[in-house]
Amino acid sequence: MTRPPTASLLTALRDLLGPKGYSADADAMAPWLTDWRGKYRGRAAAMLSPVTTKEVATIVRLCAAADVALVPQGGNSGMVGGATPDASGDQLLLSLRRMNRVRHIDPAARIAVVDAGVILENLHNAALAHHLRFPLTLGGKGSATIGGLVSTNAGGTQVLRHGTMRALVAGVEAVLPDGSIFDGLAPLKKDNRGYDLRHLFCGAEGTLGIVTAATLRLIPVAAARRTAWIGVESPDSALLLLRQLDRGIGRDLEGYELIPHRCLESVLRHIPQARAPLAAAHPWYVLAELAGDEDAALGEALERQLAAAIDTGLIRDVVIAKNDRESEDFWRLRESISESERAKGPGLQHDISVPVDLMPAFIADNPGRLAQAFPGAGTLSFGHLGDGNIHHHVLPPGGVDGAAWIAAEGAAVSRLVYSHVIELGGSISAEHGIGQMKRDILADLDSPARLAALRGVKAGLDPAGIFNPGKLIG
Repeated sequence: MTRPPTASLLTALRDLLGPKGYSADADAMAPWLTDWRGKYRGRAAAMLSPVTTKEVATIVRLCAAADVALVPQGGNSGMVGGATPDASGDQLLLSLRRMNRVRHIDPAARIAVVDAGVILENLHNAALAHHLRFPLTLGGKGSATIGGLVSTNAGGTQVLRHGTMRALVAGVEAVLPDGSIFDGLAPLKKDNRGYDLRHLFCGAEGTLGIVTAATLRLIPVAAARRTAWIGVESPDSALLLLRQLDRGIGRDLEGYELIPHRCLESVLRHIPQARAPLAAAHPWYVLAELAGDEDAALGEALERQLAAAIDTGLIRDVVIAKNDRESEDFWRLRESISESERAKGPGLQHDISVPVDLMPAFIADNPGRLAQAFPGAGTLSFGHLGDGNIHHHVLPPGGVDGAAWIAAEGAAVSRLVYSHVIELGGSISAEHGIGQMKRDILADLDSPARLAALRGVKAGLDPAGIFNPGKLIG
């Protein structure tokens, strides 16, 4: 059981961090006490902003001795309330944003060692200066931090080729709940000393350790890029095209996004200067991107496969970007979907994954299940078909107060969606984590064996429960 911080503890923390690293000012803390969506709001006794791993370790030791809870936070761009303190005002917010050094980039080894507070876009730019790239990107790259991306095992649009954050993390430095420092930054290819703690901290959402730095894998900047916007009849057609491109192109296929026409319409309506890539409308679109070494060969391979798909009727129409600017325009359409959907009004958002081959069936079948239980409810599915991760939005019936409908029916709607996902062997969280939003549904629907293992790990590493209580598994 955690306790509120005493005056002596707060004084010790203020003396440790100084005026730049310690704040109890309500106005200064306010932007960081609510999540990005504005769904969760909390309070904190103080916000702590260390600049070194040693300072983090000292903070943790002091709080562990006093049984005071810490809520770690990076860019606060999460989607499930995982970095928001509770309403008690007894927890301390631990911000890693001032820990923002790119410690070292080794171009020969293709690795970067960076602090947890480094913003993703800044890492992209630092790697680019060495003609390298970090192959993970997402819409929030201008605010998301490396520590948050590690802690949530973030995904993004390049998972199809490069994997999630876990696949890109070669080493981790973290402070454990007793204040000791785990130095696992060495990028070892072989290490059989038992449990892989590096992977354990990836996706743990700050419940097992405070990630303070990471060693990340970099890849060479692609010499060539080809991006296509493709009109298709259905998700089934999109899946068949994916399999054809897998066979005909292989590893050069880096991104594969599925977009319904309704999403494109919303973007064109709400996002300035957005333009439809194709002259005619189609029920669904695929955004496919290749990255490789030889420009001509890459372009020929893509054109050959798309021509064959047109000949067989698999695709309706296609346009290939002529240059990087057009590629970025295509991707802007995809990355603006969430913003445009927010402009339309409230909806229930579900970040789910199922086996890739079952995704078209889920997209086809789930609306019927919802309509039967909740007449008039609509759905919108878009996202990373290539890796089985779709963002599945449920929209309130027309003519009702959307917010009121979600308040009354939202929990039951989400339960129906998640039950269907688990029935297909999927996950209720593909890339956004569990946080506090999905904690209870995870405990209710997921495998008892998985839950017991998660709780056992938590109890073993953080028996006092001072790291991010109320998140992931309670």
